[in-house]
Amino acid sequence: MREYRTVSADSHLEVPVDKWTHRVPERFRDRAPRRIKMPHGGDGFMVEGHLSFGGTGHYAGHTPEDFHPLALDFDEAAGSGDPQQRLREQDQDGIDAEIMYPGGGGGQSLKNIRDRESYLRILRAYNDWLAEEYCSVAPDRLLGVGLLPNVGADADIAELEHCAKIGLKAVVMYSFPNGGGNPLPDDDKFWDAAVDIPVGLTVHTSMSRGPGQRGERMLKYPKNPEGDQRPPVDLVDRMARYGTRHCGALEAVQMVMDGVFDRHPKLKIYWAENNIGWIPIYLEQMDMNYEVNHHWAERLMGLKPLNRKPSEYIREHAHWGFFDDPIGVKLRNEVGVDHIMWGSDFPHEVSRWPHSLEVLDEQLAAGGVTADEKRKMLAQNAIDFFHLDGKAV
Repeated sequence: MREYRTVSADSHLEVPVDKWTHRVPERFRDRAPRRIKMPHGGDGFMVEGHLSFGGTGHYAGHTPEDFHPLALDFDEAAGSGDPQQRLREQDQDGIDAEIMYPGGGGGQSLKNIRDRESYLRILRAYNDWLAEEYCSVAPDRLLGVGLLPNVGADADIAELEHCAKIGLKAVVMYSFPNGGGNPLPDDDKFWDAAVDIPVGLTVHTSMSRGPGQRGERMLKYPKNPEGDQRPPVDLVDRMARYGTRHCGALEAVQMVMDGVFDRHPKLKIYWAENNIGWIPIYLEQMDMNYEVNHHWAERLMGLKPLNRKPSEYIREHAHWGFFDDPIGVKLRNEVGVDHIMWGSDFPHEVSRWPHSLEVLDEQLAAGGVTADEKRKMLAQNAIDFFHLDGKAV
């Protein structure tokens, strides 16, 4: 059993696509992502005509003064090398292990593959490469996050089962299992499977949607009055209003109001890279908005009343990731120390590699974090959530 002092529950694997696309069956390779060289000399990749290049995903090892968002060279960048390089980078940062989210053409960009069979085969190829050729070098330290197709509950269940079989410790959802922006009844069989399969179910930041505008509903309400009978506000959006910008507040409220956590009381989800300083007011205002507005929403929209306060569901079922968040650290007990995990975000712009622990220790000291709280937030909570074979020390 491995001893863990520091597990980054939010890191990224920014390897170029040509490192894994050899796992794609030959008949589908013309649809697979491919690495290209940009006119300015930087690297990029193409997926079915969709070009991606640059950004802040290769910040590690730079300073604000010398960083250039277009000058990406996968062969030289931190976080883009082979497993042995990654282990050395962990050692340089004092990190025992990392939960590594997909990047560099292995993440949401695959959704640009329009043919369903090709998409599923290419996604499977990434997951197989990740488990069998990358994480297998040090399975107690290289903890890869597998992809789910999010094209229907059955496909997600099949991939979740496969990820568990090949040894991946987590999967990431980029939408609800049905592929859309609202939870639907057919998703329930996936939630059932997720409870029974020992793979951590995660969302990275959010499901890539902003707050609802008038005319856009944030839930499939049982009743949908139109015209002058339609309420000018959306209850789910209003309840999530303090956390809907680039974080998981919205889909968390959607799941609460849809009754997902009532129907699946053992379901746990980790929202990575959200920070936590905003969560106390989010929980407070969520309950206040529900109390004031749920009666009309039940009459007009057909919502069922909740069995508990909305915040109670979030406190029980949601786990949150933080990185550079001094205020959040001070408010940790308002969130729940058992539901908080630290992540370095390596090699993205938030990363302070190879000085992550120096920055972290300053925050923990300023926040008065105890040794037991530190053990939980830096290791034990990740061990428990991702079913790691180890103990926190």
